[in-house]
Amino acid sequence: MYVKRHAEKIINKLSKMFGAVLVTGSRQVGKTTLLRKSISAEWISLDDPIILASARNEASTFLKEHDTPLFIDEIQYAPQLFPQLKMIIDRSSGKGLFFLSGSQQFHMMKNVSESLAGRVGIITLPGISIREEYGMDFTEPFIPRTEYFERKKKFLPDISQKDIWKIIHRGRMPQLVANNDFDWQMFYGAYVRTYIERDVHDLTQVGDEGKFIRFMISAAARTGSLLNLAEIARDVGVSQPTAERWLSVLVASNIVYLLQPYFNNVIKRTIKTPKMYFLDTGLVAYLTRWNTPETLQNGAMAGAFFESWVISEIISSFYNNGILEPPLWFYRDKDMKEIDLLIEQDGTLYPIEIKKHSDPTIKDIANFKVLEKISDRNLGTGGVICTYDTLTSINKDNRIIPFGYL
Repeated sequence: MYVKRHAEKIINKLSKMFGAVLVTGSRQVGKTTLLRKSISAEWISLDDPIILASARNEASTFLKEHDTPLFIDEIQYAPQLFPQLKMIIDRSSGKGLFFLSGSQQFHMMKNVSESLAGRVGIITLPGISIREEYGMDFTEPFIPRTEYFERKKKFLPDISQKDIWKIIHRGRMPQLVANNDFDWQMFYGAYVRTYIERDVHDLTQVGDEGKFIRFMISAAARTGSLLNLAEIARDVGVSQPTAERWLSVLVASNIVYLLQPYFNNVIKRTIKTPKMYFLDTGLVAYLTRWNTPETLQNGAMAGAFFESWVISEIISSFYNNGILEPPLWFYRDKDMKEIDLLIEQDGTLYPIEIKKHSDPTIKDIANFKVLEKISDRNLGTGGVICTYDTLTSINKDNRIIPFGYL
């Protein structure tokens, strides 16, 4: 069963603006399926070793053998194609000539920036969002303003607290969302193995695969926390430079998102360490051995899982609008005052706290006051995203926000 993706609209829009459209994202988030459902074009997969050899060795001839529009899957395996794509696009001045997909950002984006700058529209495809799973025709980026809530309330999913923990535990991979009978543990076991065999080996040298898996486990156990690479390196038994390199692989593969701290010239006491989030909570549950939704909901990591899922849903709402760098931050100063999320839009900061409980109070937003001293930004409405079931005010500027409003 195909779950309709919100990014279809963005692909159509970008294909009218650029000679090429690139869809990137982590392995198995549905890039190939999305493009094949969205466009009418010949499809070539560079997973085929014969086709890949031809693309690498005879890039110019390879492209001449195919008409446009052309969909080239797993484009990162043949960087030799990028200069040839540039030449074809420049000669024809056409739009929507090539559609490309790839699951590794680092090397691929380097080639894109060198060869296709200004010629390619780029989309980062996340996992299935809750909006997509429940068939909502609502695609606005999440910004906690009154106008947003008024429009979103027409598209509220009927999800209980028990159901949301099933969603968080199962994860956001399209195959698991669309097929309830797929075995969760077997799927993620195969996913990790394929990821290491394909993406990791292509991005860096890993001498000990067992240590890399332990690195993933150690990092997953810290989702939603300030990044502490020295601590993770000690846990795994590798050097900190190795841990830094391996983290860059997880980021380049769109498995990990580093949420940067908000910095402003007026507030100089903020920390500079990012927070680390795994974007798929199902993968985190697999790596950290939370084997059922019930044990997860009642376990020590429940708060971290809920926060990671909320952050992932908000990031998805921006990615699905073609926004490659969502305007998202967090706040934490040297006095240990923290705000889970800041959304910056049109010179206004919107503060958000994320709590897994269903009874937030005014104390949960006490730290919002630190933002009042930022003179060059307006302080917008905010609130607490939680498991309460009704959108309601905490005070005149902030709300209790049920997760259904994401």
